Formats: sequence, C-alpha cells, structure tokens
Amino acid sequence: GDILDDYLRTDGVWILTRNKQFYKTNNEKECAEKCEEERNFTCRAFLFTRKKLECLTLAENAKMTVMFTSTDTDLYEKRIYLMQCKRGIGTDYRGTEAKTRRGIPCQKWADKIPHKPNYTPEKHPSAGLEENYCRNPDADESGPWCYTTDPAMRFDYCAIPECEDQVTHTGEGDCMQCNGEDYHGEVSRTESGLECQHWDAQEPHMHGFTQKHYPEKDLKMNYCRNPDGELRPWCFTTSPNKRWEYCNIPRCSTHPPVSGLDSQCLSGKGEDYRGRIAITELGNACQHWNTQFPHKHGWIPDRYPCKGLEENYCRNPDGEKKPWCYTTNSSVRWEYCTIPPCDRTEQGIAGMDNMPVQVPLPEECYRGKGQSYRGTTSITASGKKCQAWNSMFPHMHIKTPDRFPEADLRDNYCRNPDGDSSPWCFTTDPNTIWEYCNLKRCDDHTQE
Repeated sequence: GDILDDYLRTDGVWILTRNKQFYKTNNEKECAEKCEEERNFTCRAFLFTRKKLECLTLAENAKMTVMFTSTDTDLYEKRIYLMQCKRGIGTDYRGTEAKTRRGIPCQKWADKIPHKPNYTPEKHPSAGLEENYCRNPDADESGPWCYTTDPAMRFDYCAIPECEDQVTHTGEGDCMQCNGEDYHGEVSRTESGLECQHWDAQEPHMHGFTQKHYPEKDLKMNYCRNPDGELRPWCFTTSPNKRWEYCNIPRCSTHPPVSGLDSQCLSGKGEDYRGRIAITELGNACQHWNTQFPHKHGWIPDRYPCKGLEENYCRNPDGEKKPWCYTTNSSVRWEYCTIPPCDRTEQGIAGMDNMPVQVPLPEECYRGKGQSYRGTTSITASGKKCQAWNSMFPHMHIKTPDRFPEADLRDNYCRNPDGDSSPWCFTTDPNTIWEYCNLKRCDDHTQE
C-alpha cells in the first residue's frame, strides 16, 4: 500500500513542537519516509509545506500539543498514535488511555515506585512504553495493561474498546456499494474511533455540508456520508484537533444493482456514458485507465468500481462537461471525446460544448500579482490541466470557494487567492500539486 495510508492528514494547520527535524523533500511521500527513518526521536507526525517543499518530522502529534492555523501547511499524523481502540490483543495500541479497567491511574513505565517493573522503555524500546499509557509489551492475550499506582495491585488490564466494535452492523444498510455515494447506514464513528460531528452543527468545525445546501445527500444526524465524491464515506469529527476522517464502512457482498448506467450516447454531461469510443476529439488514442503510462493519474479502476473505467473508453468520472480520457500522446495529457448526442434537442447544447475551453474574449493576461484576474485560462505553464477549486482530488487543499469568497474560485480557472506572485492552480496530475498558469502580464505585449 501507499506509505501515506498509515497517516491521517489535516489541512492548513501547524502544531507547536519541541522535538523536530527539518528536511528538504519533493513531496509528502518522501517526507513520510524521513519520518519512518527518524532516529533522533520517535516520529509521530510530520508537517509538509507544499509551496516551499519543506518537511518537518515531529515527536508530538495534535493529541500532545497545541495546534493552530497555518495556510499551505498540512499535518500528517501516524494513525497508530491516534487510535483509541485496539486491534486483536493490542500489541500495536499506541493510544493515551492511562488508567486500568477499575479506574486506578497507571504507573509511569520509567518509574520504580510503587512497583519495580520488568518491562521498561530501555529494555523494550519498540513497545511504545511512554508516560503511563496502557500497552501490551508482552503480547498478553487479555490485551493492553499497565503497572498501577496502587501498592496493593501490581498491574491490571485496561478497558480499550475493539476497533471492530466502532462499526455497528445493522443489516445491508451498513455496507457500501461503489464509493459509498449512496450509503445511508448509521455508522457514526471514524476509522480511528472518533465520534462524528452532526452535519447541522458548526462546532467544533465550520463547514458548508448542510442539509439545506445538499438536500439530496441524506446528511442526517452525525452519520458517515460521502457527499463530495471522496474515496469512501467520511464525517467531520467531534475532536477539535481532527477536522475530518474516513469511516470504516465494509463493502457489500452483493453487487450494486444496474440502474441504466449504460448509455451509448451523450446525455447531459455524459456521466452515465458506457460506450466504446476510445479516441479524443482531436484524434489521439486514449490511454488505458489501468495503466500509468505515458501519464500518471489517480483514476484507478479498482478505486472507483462504479465509474465504468474499462479498457481505454472515454468516460466522465469527475463531473467534467463531457467524457474525456488521458491520451497515449506523451505531450497531451488529456482531451475531451466526441460522443454522439442522444437526441436532436441536445445536439444544439452539444454543439455549444464543442466551443474551445479557452475563451479568448475575457482577460487572458493579468495585472500586478493577478489577484483581480477573472479570465478562464485553466492550463498551467507546463501544459497541465487545473484541478477544480471545489474538488479534493487528486490534491486535498484548503483553497476552497467558501473559504475565499472574494477570490472567485470558479470551476478550475487560474486564480491567485493567497497573494502569490501570479495566478496559479492545483493540477490534475497526482505528482504535481500546483503550478503557475500559462498567463502573461497585461503589459508584456508592449515589450514584445
């Protein structure tokens, strides 16, 4: 699996930390590798600054220290140090429970009073024997335990819930098809055991996912949902330190019902198109969805089982204006496809769709730093397509239209919401987070 799967990510935050190491890395994966290799301390998290490509490995996580807002910085915390539940007998439990099942406070593992311990941090450096947290260094079948602060009781077990208990199975409704867009079950805890925040609440996290704005998304109570096309259902958490997290929803054993998603012609945006056209409107052959050459991408068929990503057929998995594909031409990353419309009434609309994306009439140059630029360019300086501002795929970010209402973050048009040197955008290339756009300053033509 991906090394980042072992981490939970929170966008736009920084944590106050005493033990840290600076590194220069190209991406989050390299930073995660530095965390795994860290020998100066136990690395529980790392901070990655996207624009400066700075990596800080940290001894603390958000449970242990103060967290505050920091634009363009992402915090990655090792899941193992956030779990408040145990898997199996809990040898890998690294939570912060510090009292026994009878409520007696635990003795610190490094202390000799009131009990002289057999298991110490020095003797078992990889067992996580920090502070007085419950642990299972000897693989006891009964689970995590600790020496107690009661002189009459040497040790006792701790009441750590099973992670599997966080998912309450109440029939077929508590499993998910596809990416869980239609999940209507009642699981209301995240995969690390945090309780979900109610969708109609704005504390501890403010957000725009309300029943009023998304009436068709079934945002009831604090149940896990997938209103925005994420990989699987998620929720905002009741922990101030963790904005959101995925939920552990099992996949249904039965296949999803076929609901007419097999259109052979273009209807609407063509999200239900399942035809076999595999060539772009400019004549380039389409790249197979299950390959990463010549273009690396995140639309992997196994991850999105209901998007029809078969062979190299044109598809519209991301709500673009019509079906598209990556091309086999290494210098052209992706292009739209020409799909015949389903009826004549839509032919006029389809004809409009064939107009070029780059409309030349609005400003195609910018003034100053380009913070007032409102044109429609959506291509970066190196030719990459821009990611939509309200999308979190392939890059999670905090530059959303609701956070920057004055910045006109429409569609995937180049903008400058943060006062950078010129308009920019996140890219649809999973390996390139952001780039400046293919735009000139408005006075450049005089120099030419």
